[in-house]
Amino acid sequence: MLPLFLKSLLGAAAVLLISLLSRSRFVYLAGLVPLFPTFALIAHYLVAKEQGPAALRQTALFGLYALLPYGAYLLAVYHLSARLSLAWTLGLATLVWLLSASVLLLAWTRLQPALA
Repeated sequence: MLPLFLKSLLGAAAVLLISLLSRSRFVYLAGLVPLFPTFALIAHYLVAKEQGPAALRQTALFGLYALLPYGAYLLAVYHLSARLSLAWTLGLATLVWLLSASVLLLAWTRLQPALA
């Protein structure tokens, strides 16, 4: 139970830091905080402990490809925010992320060999 509580504290700290930065003159740093590998560290530790180094390498490689949907999301936010309301911008950008993540998952499952 304690490890779960500590993980939730990390998430809460990230949200607090994002909130503080969004009100500062360093607003751009609010976009960097979500990229701190908090959850990646947890995932990589658990994968390596449960499945070993080969699974960790596969997870890391997929993580690199997972930057593509995030990049598509950011590009959508950048372009749509000049034309649409905040709600429409974030909603459509999320849809872009969902679609590109779906394409990534489909391609990964068809092209990536299974972990031996």
